[in-house]
Amino acid sequence: MPSPYGSSSNLWVLLGLGVASIFLMTRRMRRRALKEDFGAFVERLQLLPPPPPAPPKAPHPLSGLTFAVADIFDIEGYVTGFGNPDWARTHESAARTASIILALVDGGATCIGKTIIDELAYGMSGENKHYDTPTNPTVPERVPGGCSSGSAVAVASGLADFSLGVDTVGGVRIPGAYCGILAFRPSYAAMSNLGFVPVSPSLDTIGFFSKDPNVLRRVAYLLIQAPYAGLRQPRNIFIADDCFELLKIPTSRVTQVLSNSVEKLFGKKLLKHLNLGDYLSSKLPSLKQLQNGKKNGDSKSTLLSLAKAMQALYNHEFRNNHGEWISSNKPALDPFISAQINRLADDSLALDCCQSAREESRLALSGLLKDEGILVLPTVLGLPPKLNAKELSSEDYLNHTFCLSAIASMSGCCQVTIPLGLFEKCPVSVSFIARHGGDHLLLDTIQTMYAILQEQADIASKSNFSKSSITNEESAEIAKEKGNVAYKDKQWQKAISLYTEAIKLNGKNATYYSNRAAAYLELGSYLQAEADCSSAINLDKKNVKAYLRRGTAREMLGYYKEAIEDFKYALVLEPTNKTANIASNRLKQLFQ
Repeated sequence: MPSPYGSSSNLWVLLGLGVASIFLMTRRMRRRALKEDFGAFVERLQLLPPPPPAPPKAPHPLSGLTFAVADIFDIEGYVTGFGNPDWARTHESAARTASIILALVDGGATCIGKTIIDELAYGMSGENKHYDTPTNPTVPERVPGGCSSGSAVAVASGLADFSLGVDTVGGVRIPGAYCGILAFRPSYAAMSNLGFVPVSPSLDTIGFFSKDPNVLRRVAYLLIQAPYAGLRQPRNIFIADDCFELLKIPTSRVTQVLSNSVEKLFGKKLLKHLNLGDYLSSKLPSLKQLQNGKKNGDSKSTLLSLAKAMQALYNHEFRNNHGEWISSNKPALDPFISAQINRLADDSLALDCCQSAREESRLALSGLLKDEGILVLPTVLGLPPKLNAKELSSEDYLNHTFCLSAIASMSGCCQVTIPLGLFEKCPVSVSFIARHGGDHLLLDTIQTMYAILQEQADIASKSNFSKSSITNEESAEIAKEKGNVAYKDKQWQKAISLYTEAIKLNGKNATYYSNRAAAYLELGSYLQAEADCSSAINLDKKNVKAYLRRGTAREMLGYYKEAIEDFKYALVLEPTNKTANIASNRLKQLFQ
């Protein structure tokens, strides 16, 4: 009797298909099981806190909170996997638990597991071909960011109240931005680095994530041992305009949220605009040696040089720590990571110059921010890249992302990534930086500003910002502020160009004409200055500065009678104005 399945060869084909389908189904079930926790964890475990003290003693400061740790930290009895199965295979279980984890458990928190990191903690996308990429809970089709991807996802998905990661060149700040949660990189050496696998010791800093600013502050105060005191407030908030020019989303989507929040809480006077690259250019002489004698063309070249110095340190120290293991074990590395690790350092990037740039950048930012200043810049270039996107391995993406992360990594300053709602259904963020050792001020500033920032971000998100939806008035104000910075730096021609841009965008603002007139006066262009002042006065009959500047221009042109009239009218508007009074009296004496 013939087989119902036909020939024996057909039977083997059917059996093969059956086994294959079972295998595929098992893989799907495995992936589904992983995705139940968004693929965040490489290993689940529990480290329980001690029993709470009996009343009337206060409960443990972190009582009731759960946390996860990146698989770069040691936990007694578990192998620290470092994002690579060959590493796990060739290393023994940890003999002791990292002191930072013990401090958190002793503080009342429960550790619930170890989370996935980028392979050898060397990436910043969050993708890991060995353990799969943790799913970004906010935008699943986009990367979660790395290297501490699993820790960010654990918090963003609500699986943990807070989590630990390591930030070398952005490993906590970047995933915080891409997953839309708070991410804190403390000041360099604010906590012990013992108990985790080193990546680049000059740059490594333990960082942590949370959705809740209160939780972030409680954890930070416990770990950096900061005394609780009254909330401190910043006296200066500097917006790094050149850093915001790197953004690939509308700049005003972020800066407007910030400006509105600061104005509501502190008033406009706290906000100042700054070209950070220009400021650092004169403060970091070591960078000039890294530029092969080339002069800085613009502020971006300074930021790029700082980023390259950071990358040189990063690559050199990583190879020093792990090059021998890689050579002897020949692990199966992702090709992109392998290429990055094996990249030869540029001969011009002398390591002693890179180390000097670290010290110089710390001094420079301490001099700028002092004890009560906050620097504001983007955390990342824009929206999280899509999974497997080509841009993740492009030089442009890497270099410009490092331009932003190098500022805190190289200076050792503390930095917090703050979520600011969504743009095109993706997380948007901004970063606040305080000087090295200014963690207390930074955490207090976040505590004070977080609610109003979220309120303003919600308003902005509902406004459906797009490239074309930035109003001309907003763009004009940005151009004017940049013009003011250039004027203050005595860059008169640059100031004129920026004020001209503002006038083109909004020709009904008297201040723009008056400010451009001031720059023209500095260059001796008196006819242009007079014309601009007349335009300003036509728009605003009470613009005292326009009358003063036109009077000055007319005096220099020899129109003395008209100049006297301008100075006299300025005194009518502002009787106590010393400049108008002195100029008017001087000209009167000439004609007596």
